[in-house]
Amino acid sequence: MADGHAGSLLRRAEGVLYWAVAAPVLGRMPAALGYRLACRRGDWLFAHETGKRAELARNLQHVLGDDLGSEAAQQMTREWFRLASCEAVDVKRLRQSGRALRRLVEIRGREHLETALAAGNGVIICSAHFGSYDSAFSMLGASGYPVTTIGRWQHNYTAGLSAAERRFWDRVHATPLRRHRERPNIEPWPGRFDVGARAAAVLRANEVLTIVIDAPPLDSDKTRTVEVPFLGRRARLVPGVVTLAQLTGAPVLMGFMYRSADYWHQVLEISAPLPMEGDQSAAFTRFAADMSTAIARSPAHWRYWASTADLANLGLVPTKRDGARQPDLAQLADESFLTDRPAEPSADRLAAPG
Repeated sequence: MADGHAGSLLRRAEGVLYWAVAAPVLGRMPAALGYRLACRRGDWLFAHETGKRAELARNLQHVLGDDLGSEAAQQMTREWFRLASCEAVDVKRLRQSGRALRRLVEIRGREHLETALAAGNGVIICSAHFGSYDSAFSMLGASGYPVTTIGRWQHNYTAGLSAAERRFWDRVHATPLRRHRERPNIEPWPGRFDVGARAAAVLRANEVLTIVIDAPPLDSDKTRTVEVPFLGRRARLVPGVVTLAQLTGAPVLMGFMYRSADYWHQVLEISAPLPMEGDQSAAFTRFAADMSTAIARSPAHWRYWASTADLANLGLVPTKRDGARQPDLAQLADESFLTDRPAEPSADRLAAPG
């Protein structure tokens, strides 16, 4: 696609048409055919999004090391574009009861979730911006588990979007996901001191709280970060979920959704409760280790390869590399829309429960 303003408009138009027209059709096709066509669209984006393709491959090689050759990096990049296209089909298959998606997903570790709920303190499921994490959360709700998510519908806050655009993204992206969640999302903006209290209320009701914990910190949160080993490097992340778990007694499970080689089957793997011994940093280090393992196992599933600025803010690439800097929320959201991932850039800024 062309660079500059015209190219940006074309990318946005193509994304709107894909979500509004193509993805709903693909979501109603036989799964093998629908996801195969979604992959074809991913291949088309790989061929035409030359700037994004180069950034993805460069970041993969920088973080994963010299052992990752250029050919392997290009293959992972192609896979990243395919997965982005398939995620829209996942959302569309959550229509009505969500059975169209549920029958394609095997939940491994369901016993860990049910045992934890039987204890009566609620459950926290942590994940990363990894694969179809948003659809995975809603699919749990469609499977009978009362789920509430800490996260924001970013299209509601993106600078430059018209009211019509906000309504569009709410309808095509948020509505199918929201339908299967027990309560409205708990939106963790800085300064919202009710976030922890609302999260604690979910856990006191013995429900499931989901959260992604790999978000780059905003400037206002950097004093609250801890440095942990992550992807063979050191990253700074916000460990608010540890505080919430320690204050409420809720167990923390990790959950990652992996797409199979055929693209239409997926596996949601839910871990046993993680140990909470030690201080906040020690506990969160265990969470980061599980995220690193999942990303190393399936690198193309991680969304942040597409943003050098986010990787720099995490501490995984040099801050000044390619002019990388902390993006504002509008830039993060715009990048998400252009890559078919219109979800929140951050979901772990918790205040202490009241």
